[in-house]
Amino acid sequence: MKPALCALALAAAVVVPVVAVAPAPATAAAPPGWRDGVDEAAAYARTRAGTVAFAVRTQHGAAGVALDRAYDSASVTKAMLLAAYLRQPSVRSRALRPSDRNLLTPMIRWSSNKDASRVNHLLGPGALERLADRAGMTAFSTLPECWSCSRITARDQSRLFLALDRLLPRRHRAYGMGLLERVVPRQRWGVALAAPKGWRLYFKGGWTRSVDHQVALLVRGRRRVAVAVLTSGSPSHAYAIETLRGVFGRLLAPLRRGRR
Repeated sequence: MKPALCALALAAAVVVPVVAVAPAPATAAAPPGWRDGVDEAAAYARTRAGTVAFAVRTQHGAAGVALDRAYDSASVTKAMLLAAYLRQPSVRSRALRPSDRNLLTPMIRWSSNKDASRVNHLLGPGALERLADRAGMTAFSTLPECWSCSRITARDQSRLFLALDRLLPRRHRAYGMGLLERVVPRQRWGVALAAPKGWRLYFKGGWTRSVDHQVALLVRGRRRVAVAVLTSGSPSHAYAIETLRGVFGRLLAPLRRGRR
């Protein structure tokens, strides 16, 4: 994809009027031990301006608020670009070259749009859709020349991240997950501040003038939890960061309480 085209797509995002919108009720079938966290996060989300959707997923199922509400993805899609690139037949079984790393490392660690556009161009049409199908995502859609215009849901993103390491080729798994674990300090807000000690955190965020999202996988031994929080219509980026921290903090409270 041409960088200028993506820049135009990102610049075209308009700020949604700030309206306090009550999210839909939390789903009834929360994974065992997660009911309180889901309810506390939902109550907090109702106090925030704009719209909030979130999901928590374990091997036992998923729960959240507005799990199927679709949002523009912004840079959250870069985790999918990473997986799709490493899964290519021409890449998966060979050692990574400096040219590979020079694209993927900045795309994930400091969220380079230019490198994401280059990766998207190299992958060609259909690559993200094929990965979505492989991950069991049912609502994902994208445009061939605009990765940031992809449409995502909290349900699908939590499903993707719970399986993300296993979607990466074994040869490149440590490298790919290492990028998601080492996002640069200036972008470590929201879930990075709310994650409980003792859990390894792998995450990707995305933000424009109209949306702010984060999706993450937390791992401790054999225990795995995926979480996704998607927002739109915040008064400012700073406000959205606080919304993300507040929702993640409450959603992940069962981990701090030792109940999961």
